[in-house]
Amino acid sequence: MRTRIKNSISSGMAGSVCSVSGWARSVRSSKGICFIVLNDGSTLDGIQVVAEPILPNFGAICRIGTGTALTVTGILVASPASGQVWELSARSIEIIGAADDSYPLQKKRHTFEYLRSIAHLRPRSNTFGAVFRLRSKLAQAIHRFFAERDFLYVHTPIITSSDCEGAGELFRVTTLDALEPPLLEGTPDFGQDFFAQKTGLTVSGQLEGELFALSFGDIYTFGPTFRAENSNTARHASEFWMIEPEMAFADLAADADLAEEFIRYLCRFALNECSEDMTFFDKHIENGLIERIARVAEAHFARMEYSEAIERLQRSGITFAYPVAWGLDLQTEHERYITEQIVGGPTFILNYPKDIKAFYMRQNEDGRTVAAMDLLVPKVGEIIGGSQREERLDRLQLRMAELGIAKDPLWWYLDSRRWGSCPHAGFGLGFERLVMYLSGMENIRDVIPFPRTPRHCEF
Repeated sequence: MRTRIKNSISSGMAGSVCSVSGWARSVRSSKGICFIVLNDGSTLDGIQVVAEPILPNFGAICRIGTGTALTVTGILVASPASGQVWELSARSIEIIGAADDSYPLQKKRHTFEYLRSIAHLRPRSNTFGAVFRLRSKLAQAIHRFFAERDFLYVHTPIITSSDCEGAGELFRVTTLDALEPPLLEGTPDFGQDFFAQKTGLTVSGQLEGELFALSFGDIYTFGPTFRAENSNTARHASEFWMIEPEMAFADLAADADLAEEFIRYLCRFALNECSEDMTFFDKHIENGLIERIARVAEAHFARMEYSEAIERLQRSGITFAYPVAWGLDLQTEHERYITEQIVGGPTFILNYPKDIKAFYMRQNEDGRTVAAMDLLVPKVGEIIGGSQREERLDRLQLRMAELGIAKDPLWWYLDSRRWGSCPHAGFGLGFERLVMYLSGMENIRDVIPFPRTPRHCEF
């Protein structure tokens, strides 16, 4: 029976027999003995297999290439080499799948850019093995966090007729003939489409999540979202995953409280439950990573009004690349300066000008701002964005009219304000940006298994 290498290493006993399967990371011969480092993805370093001439296929084993799939049965023995507790003295080695010299992942170091071109193989490398183990465990931790707090998990639509952010960045979903679509007054007649209307891939599950919050109290969504934004920065992808909780009978302060608790929880989880991979990231990706994450996990999360943030940036004496003025959105350089230089820790910026925020955010009594929040953290700036939602039907309709947002396609959203409306709030956290923040990886393409970006959709 196959045993995961991680379990063999952590719970093995000297002299015990175990069978492991995996892929050869390295193969070398010395003094008539063959040493194979075998890894099955369950742990960072794998286990060293010692093959001796008593094996009937010893000659073939010594000629295998890096990347070969093997099943090894052997006896665990204490390793004389530094850096490993056990090694496996092989009693049988079966070659499951051969790999020749053309295998791309040989011993030399490869750039992340090159590894993106072989995304189907890069999980076998140390860095991406660590990234995707962390990603998997964080996903489980997110579900655990909300389950422990009795949040309902909602699967919101992937195909939608609404553009939550109103930015027009939807990927269109259609079955109309691309070359000769039916026309109505010179434009495609989506009334003849599969859904009889314009539809696209969702940019957010928030609006649908709000509907469920107004029935179940506390809910969250965690699923794929899509943006047809022609951006090639290290922080943008066309397909990514979002975590979006919504809470009924909650205001902006409660929203910030949940966001703070959430980030603390995930930081502590990564440090405690992913220690091997976090140590790897600290050593090879970002020196000081563990200390940085530990500081956030235990930090006081400051709260600052947007107006105060603008004033303090203007008084800083710093010449920023982007202008600082009331009414303009904060850029990453401004956010990092606030959290790293002014506050020295995580910071919520509260109550933004309404003209730079979405239609669904609750309007404050000053008539100039909305009850919005962004959580800023050192190194990256904004990591969470959220708001109290506008629960008053008349105010919501007025704001939609001001922005030219048609009411008819959102009749169901407006209905949620007609009957039993109540204050409610929520936020969004991009999962890939969370993984970047906790791993120290600099490019979003390196924390998602198969990145989709403009002009790139392989695999």
